[in-house]
Amino acid sequence: MKPDTCSAKGCNVAAVHALLWNNPKLHTPERRKTWLACEAHRESLSSFLAARAFLKDVVPHQPSESAEPG
Repeated sequence: MKPDTCSAKGCNVAAVHALLWNNPKLHTPERRKTWLACEAHRESLSSFLAARAFLKDVVPHQPSESAEPG
């Protein structure tokens, strides 16, 4: 199984963080979209979302069971 990778453009490193966000102009308050981040891109991706007031939380990435083959 290929690991989930960072959402940063051009990055192929395994994700270790999940950045939970929403755009209040488009999403209901409880809705959470997810970007994945490696350790090297956590800060830059978080800063991008935070500057737009989209970032809601950063949590450890837990690969979903549905991503496993079988």
